[in-house]
Amino acid sequence: MSGLAVLVVGSGGREHALVRSLAKSVSVDCVHASPGNAGTAILGTNHKVSVNDINGIVLLAKNLDIDLVVVGPEGPLVNGLSDRLNDEGIPCFGPNSIGAKLEGSKLYAKEIMKSLKIPTAGLIVIENIERIDEALDSFSPPWVVKRDVLAGGKGVIVTDIRLDAYCALKEGIENDDLVLLEEFLQGEEASVLVVMDESGYVCLPASQDHKRLLDGDVGPNTGGMGAYAPAPIYTPAVEQRTISEIIEPMHHFLRNQDVPYRGCLYVGLMINSSGAPSVVEYNVRFGDPETQVTLPLISSDLGELLMSCAKGRIASYNFTTYPRSSATVVLASEGYPEKSITGRKIFGSDTNIDEGEIYAFVHHAGTSKSDSGELLSNGGRVLAATGIAPNLITAIDAAYEVIRSVELEGSHYRNDIGHRGL
Repeated sequence: MSGLAVLVVGSGGREHALVRSLAKSVSVDCVHASPGNAGTAILGTNHKVSVNDINGIVLLAKNLDIDLVVVGPEGPLVNGLSDRLNDEGIPCFGPNSIGAKLEGSKLYAKEIMKSLKIPTAGLIVIENIERIDEALDSFSPPWVVKRDVLAGGKGVIVTDIRLDAYCALKEGIENDDLVLLEEFLQGEEASVLVVMDESGYVCLPASQDHKRLLDGDVGPNTGGMGAYAPAPIYTPAVEQRTISEIIEPMHHFLRNQDVPYRGCLYVGLMINSSGAPSVVEYNVRFGDPETQVTLPLISSDLGELLMSCAKGRIASYNFTTYPRSSATVVLASEGYPEKSITGRKIFGSDTNIDEGEIYAFVHHAGTSKSDSGELLSNGGRVLAATGIAPNLITAIDAAYEVIRSVELEGSHYRNDIGHRGL
């Protein structure tokens, strides 16, 4: 396999990480991104087609004679982009719309988990406001309220204030006709990205995301303020249980569907004090910022990995990783996550470290270029500094050295990324 033309769909940090690793793959000849960001434009060619324009993406892939489409965000997958591409004979890394329901509907995912006896939190489905108090009495605080819609990683509210939980449930019913109240799981979170098709699967190094906005894991939930990998909480014993109790049953289910699952299955775990894993959520794509810390740890060819999966032959792929650690620190716009201020100039984004076994660089996310070539903020999470090193503390130090060199008015980042791993 050589000379692949690859199209990456999306515009965030995850997509820049994918483009960056694909551009280094021996199997890949050229990389395109749609719509991409200022970082992907450096490594490949951007195209002004929205991720929501399914017809436009299919037409773009045909016009560019693309060999492989890699879908970053969940929305296009839920809306059938993979189905359309496969109908056109274009290999796609990303599941069909039925497989994507595992993320598109949390209730559907819960029903599948229950049928497969996969460990997960208890759940109450609430469809009328009169049942809210009764439901709240069924679980001890804190309460976990989830919308049964795609919400960009921010459709979850965790609170120990009953009034806040009540209001969130009421709002969910009013907006979506139903809302989910979930049992709170005690423990520590980890994420496992599983590249899966009908022939088999490979598990990428486990990572841990930092969802809360502020140091100490407080403040509102965000799309993710940083991550690190491998996560020490994911011990060999936890890994063995996760594979046997969670990944294997789901793989068996997905491989036996009329159209098998081909893509990344993101497994969000809660690991309790005795080392027992439970599923917090399944996603149907690479996570963000987990992708930024897991892809640099892959030593085998990413283009071959994704193409093997898209063609249903992952079992024959030789997957290898580096014995290293990585960490990424997200730089967010002023006002994020409520109302981000964009259009401000960014300085120092080309800062990097290259000291043999220790290196660090910037992953672009919400960035764009002005007509005069200035780098501007164009989103809530603007960029992230990623460090890779032989151990976690050195990787974290390298990431922070780079992030402190970046200037963006009003921006902010957490100062404790990786604290649990240390």
